Amino acid sequence: MLRSLALLLAALVGCDGPTTDGKDTATDTDTSTDTDTTGWECVIPEGEPPEYSNVLGCQADYDVLSSVPADSSIPGATAVKTVIDRSDSDKLYFQNSNKYCIHWEFCSANLSGGGLPPVAELDQFNSVEYYSPDRRFLLGAVSYYTGPAKWVYEISPYDTADADMITTAYRSIKENAWMGEDLYFHPTSVAVEAVAASLPEDVKLVSTDELYAGVDYQPLNPGTTTGILRFHSADEVDGNYTPYRELVVLDAVPNDISIVAGIITAEFQTPLAHINVLSVNRGTPNMGLVDAQTNPELVALEGKWVELTVGAFEWSIREITETEADTWWDANKPEPLVVQPRNVSVTDMRDMLDILDLETSDLGTEISANIPIFGAKATNYAALTEANAQGKPIPIKPGFGIPMYYYDQFMTDNGLWDRIEALLADPQWGDPDFRATALEAFKDELREKPMRPEVVAMIKERAAEVFPGEYARFRSSTNSEDLGAFTGAGLYNSETGQPDLSGSDTDTVEWAVKKVWSQVWNPRAYEERDYYSMNHLDVGMALLVHGNFPEEEANGVAITNNPYDTSGLEPAFYVNGQEGSTDVVSPDEGVLPDAWLHYYYSPGQPIVYIQHSTEIPEGETVLTTAEAYDLAVALDAIHSFFMEAYNDGSWYAMDVEWKFDDALTPGTPTLYIKQARPFPGWSSETSGACDGE
Repeated sequence: MLRSLALLLAALVGCDGPTTDGKDTATDTDTSTDTDTTGWECVIPEGEPPEYSNVLGCQADYDVLSSVPADSSIPGATAVKTVIDRSDSDKLYFQNSNKYCIHWEFCSANLSGGGLPPVAELDQFNSVEYYSPDRRFLLGAVSYYTGPAKWVYEISPYDTADADMITTAYRSIKENAWMGEDLYFHPTSVAVEAVAASLPEDVKLVSTDELYAGVDYQPLNPGTTTGILRFHSADEVDGNYTPYRELVVLDAVPNDISIVAGIITAEFQTPLAHINVLSVNRGTPNMGLVDAQTNPELVALEGKWVELTVGAFEWSIREITETEADTWWDANKPEPLVVQPRNVSVTDMRDMLDILDLETSDLGTEISANIPIFGAKATNYAALTEANAQGKPIPIKPGFGIPMYYYDQFMTDNGLWDRIEALLADPQWGDPDFRATALEAFKDELREKPMRPEVVAMIKERAAEVFPGEYARFRSSTNSEDLGAFTGAGLYNSETGQPDLSGSDTDTVEWAVKKVWSQVWNPRAYEERDYYSMNHLDVGMALLVHGNFPEEEANGVAITNNPYDTSGLEPAFYVNGQEGSTDVVSPDEGVLPDAWLHYYYSPGQPIVYIQHSTEIPEGETVLTTAEAYDLAVALDAIHSFFMEAYNDGSWYAMDVEWKFDDALTPGTPTLYIKQARPFPGWSSETSGACDGE
């Protein structure tokens, strides 16, 4: 599927042209070299938007033809795709970028025949028009970035246009657009940056960093919400209970936050920042706003009921009454999610290849059937193992699954089911502060109870068989994760146990297992489940067990689709990576990872960096080009393998955790996929985006 989308990608930056007789009487005007802006006038008349214009005489002309670009990794952009026809005396076209989403569509409809050479089919068009030195068209776009207030000319990140081609296009646009004197060229990839170094002085340059530095508003998860506006520090909300009807304005990006009505941070976030993944998961609006905590409009509404709208280009907030907020909440509260009750019929600690039966059933059915037994994390890891066994390039560590049976057995042996049922029935349970304190006490009580010695011995024996000599990583795997829009991201913790230690003290196998089991009753986990009206007593904790990664060279997370483009026209992998074991999704304040888009399905497979790690020297990257390619190969395989199970026809992606570790290959870090689960989706309110004919 993505390969077919890749064919569309290559035509994205713009192509528009004349009618069959080579003229459009309304807009095919004489070009002028007069760049005196005082002499410019609009050329597009009111009424039905034209196919194209050869001139942009004013802002209104641009507005008629522009759309939101498919790839909007820098917030607040609009664009008009451009085409220069070298077979027709370098004739310039500003195409109707709402009607024609890709260059090829426009060129085929308007620049093929009628005295002009025919336009090839899409595959050939892409292979020639972005790579050949003898190409017919110069394809690009004029974009406007509202944050830094910059007009720029851009080409696709994989376009191999040389300096002469870029200069020709830039000068033509400059001469035929009213904003020409303010036009810059923006290199969109490292490869294009190299070409830009040899451009003549009259081609003004602006970098991605400069464009991003001018942005003061970042829409992360668009939408509308209501709540009481409160100002907090990131430290105040991190790990603490915050009332879910609060709309919080934070000084920084916290590592974690309980359910709230909406989030505004004074620092920008990455799309894979933990609080944004939570926002997407919960369906709550989330935005970054420079100087949010001193913004006069927000300060004036502190402590009041408000309605916040996070849009693609702008945000708005207004005071409302509590009654209006209650009415909105009643109409917008999430639908209840049903948890398949834990299944305790399986008692064996299974190798990953023995969990799914893909010989007699399909992947989706098997995943659904085994989540109540082995939990979502272990079941998805079993699917990764199956893919690896089939020869897919998905490197993983060997592991095994401990089924729900042993969690249930432990709870029953120690009377803990009765204990939690009594707590749930306590008259004070409705008080969130009482509830949080009681749950923490219950977790402590659970960890003090003994496991059956024979169960601990079985776990050690299986670990010695599957990954001898390594510490065991016990990873949480509940049946209340990966449920449609609910991922459960960050709700449950994992622990490492040392099989060579005996007893139940810190770092032993028993200590690690019980600590993970107790995470079912994290106050945060309880509140999230309650938000979706889940039955807590149906929830159980199985375990995924594999060797530990003690000193990885790099780690990160990735989405196997482009979160900046839900249209599917600009397929890419979005990756966050960090040096060593430095946390990517929940970093310390001020610590940023590398963030990049890898256009794996595009010619040349360019990598476009959005942000660079604060933990490595300037000019370096967390992964080498070869390592980034190895990761992309694995992401492609994961995306394809899980498609039959999780692709429902809408925007689909897998959320992947990865590491590079040289423990088994000293001096040569090797890629390991640590986790893959369905990404819950990506909200978009880009109403101006190209919607085609």
